[in-house]
Amino acid sequence: MRLSEIFYSIQGEGRLVGTPSIFIRTSGCNLRCVWCDTPYTSWHPQGEAWDLAEILAEAERYPARHVVITGGEPLLDPEIEELTVRLKEKGYHVTIETAATLFNPVVCDLLSMSPKLANSTPWKRGKGRFARMHEQRRLNFAVMQQLMDRYDHQFKFVVERRRDFAEIEEVLSRLQGVDRSRVLVMAQAKSKKALREKAPWIVGLCKKHRFSYTPRLHIELYGNRRGT
Repeated sequence: MRLSEIFYSIQGEGRLVGTPSIFIRTSGCNLRCVWCDTPYTSWHPQGEAWDLAEILAEAERYPARHVVITGGEPLLDPEIEELTVRLKEKGYHVTIETAATLFNPVVCDLLSMSPKLANSTPWKRGKGRFARMHEQRRLNFAVMQQLMDRYDHQFKFVVERRRDFAEIEEVLSRLQGVDRSRVLVMAQAKSKKALREKAPWIVGLCKKHRFSYTPRLHIELYGNRRGT
């Protein structure tokens, strides 16, 4: 597998926020979000090849029993299913973070889906080819439904502007059996200042729409730095 990093931190977002976790970050992505906070896995993918035994040995160096496989887009990797099987055999709780545009029959305890809203498309970066590609791929409702039906899951939506909530409602309306208690919203922000500025109106709209607000605890604690 091509990984950009493995590190030990706390889960900063979602239902397991604050949980000490081992992060396995794959490199490579089929999308190009304009505000991507890990461009070293998407716009300019970096990383090295690891075999599964090396990944498991590195994970065992840390005391956590929760593993978060993230990216980039981890479901792109052909070895992702085998990695999840072997992690579960070792007794780990496995979360997979995905944009939910691809299906891969992984084994996990929590499938964390982050469908990309229109605010993610890089129209203004002068990258027309990437913008068109991203716009065509960013929402795959058939895959989202398949993942919803198969796994314990959560939705995490990144919002930048108030009208993003209307798009979230539109996305959810095209899926069957949505549990609104599994829908979390977080701010598009890469600094503590930006998070503080956006949190009040996002919380207000979460209350109106019956969504949960999730902080980005890792940014609040460490800033937008690798390995945190």
